[in-house]
Amino acid sequence: MMNALERRSTFALSSIFALRMLGLFMIIPVFSVAGQSYQGATPALIGLAVGVYGLTQAILQIPFSLLADRFSRKPLVVLGLLLFALGGAIAAMSETIYGVIIGRAIAGGGAVSAVVMALLADVTREEQRSKAMAVMGMSIGFSFMLAFSLGPWLTSLVGISGLFWVTTIMGLAAISMLLLVPKVTRHHKNYQQGYLAQLKQVLKMGDLNRLHVSVFALHLLLTAMFIYMPSQLIQFADIPLASHGLVYLPLLVISLFFAFPSIILAEKYRKMRGIFLTAIGGIILGLLVLIFGHESKYILLAGLGFFFIAFNVMEALLPSWLSKSAPIQSKATAMGVNASSQFLGAFFGGMIGGQLLLLNNTALGWGILSAIAIVWLLISWGLAQPRYLSSLVLRLPEAKQTDEWTSQLLAIRGIEEVVVMSDQQFAYVKIDKQLINEAARQDLTQLLGKDVAI
Repeated sequence: MMNALERRSTFALSSIFALRMLGLFMIIPVFSVAGQSYQGATPALIGLAVGVYGLTQAILQIPFSLLADRFSRKPLVVLGLLLFALGGAIAAMSETIYGVIIGRAIAGGGAVSAVVMALLADVTREEQRSKAMAVMGMSIGFSFMLAFSLGPWLTSLVGISGLFWVTTIMGLAAISMLLLVPKVTRHHKNYQQGYLAQLKQVLKMGDLNRLHVSVFALHLLLTAMFIYMPSQLIQFADIPLASHGLVYLPLLVISLFFAFPSIILAEKYRKMRGIFLTAIGGIILGLLVLIFGHESKYILLAGLGFFFIAFNVMEALLPSWLSKSAPIQSKATAMGVNASSQFLGAFFGGMIGGQLLLLNNTALGWGILSAIAIVWLLISWGLAQPRYLSSLVLRLPEAKQTDEWTSQLLAIRGIEEVVVMSDQQFAYVKIDKQLINEAARQDLTQLLGKDVAI
């Protein structure tokens, strides 16, 4: 079970993610219409105003994450949120479509998704990581559904410029949530390397690349589905656009009842690879159902339900697996590459979804998405089980300097990282039990002055 600090930090960091995503997604269902009121607006420029956020996110995730592996993560999160808020304010004050594009590009420059996830990995024990990441994944899904319901309503109250002001307020509110997250100092075995060498190291790891392909494919399929599905809910299920949020939200809630047990099974019984591949199979199943049954209201909803359940399992497992597989000294960098892949997937998903709308054959469209998912499964089949670390919670010593104490800990075989929370006077010590031998246990007992169960 997560302790109080982990629960508080998970709530705060998930709220930061949710507030950012809510501000981003609320624009999507209304801007194609409301954007026409700006000077110089054309369909292409309106599309660019929506999509440029994801493009700058994809470009800047890696630079932010490289810095986050060398410096304190919290100030970088604050910088990213300030850019997000500034971009919203610029878009809110703009009267031309070009001003909105500039504002959205600046907002996307706050590319700190990977930094937030790395910070969450710092403040949670290895055994509780999947639960924390699951909560974050669910917060993203919930904000997506809520945004599609709130966006049109808020626009009717405050207009499109007011909606951009709301995104600015959300960005500033997200900064305040960092007060709930403890100050941490990370210590790990010293691997000195330059920025480029660090990035190359991450890009050469086969399983990490499979995880990057996975998040790319997952968000490509999600974005394409949200472009392709609404017209079918209207045509075949007789559900008006204004009520689509009432379809997505119950499906999200139902998916929670499947997602959390799957995550516990993956973590506690070390079945992560099997659950992961099964989730991809669930996505394929949902898409195959839609090929053959999209003209039936209830089969259409069933296919959408399979997809959502599997999507939310994947959304929770991916960051947890990534944090296990990434080199400890390059954790944020690996998450940055992964976040860039996610935003690129959403970008290409939007392009593919738009093209699918031009088809006269609905089944063919779902067949194309099914084929993409099958290729994804084949690529992911080579994944090996991730390495499982364990965590000890230790009080900081009173007599010794913390840096000296952490150096002595890291010199012991099997101890991979020490995350110090000085304000709380304790540390998480992350251990690879496969490497701990009797000599390491004796060294640890001597350093701590007591026996420790490992």
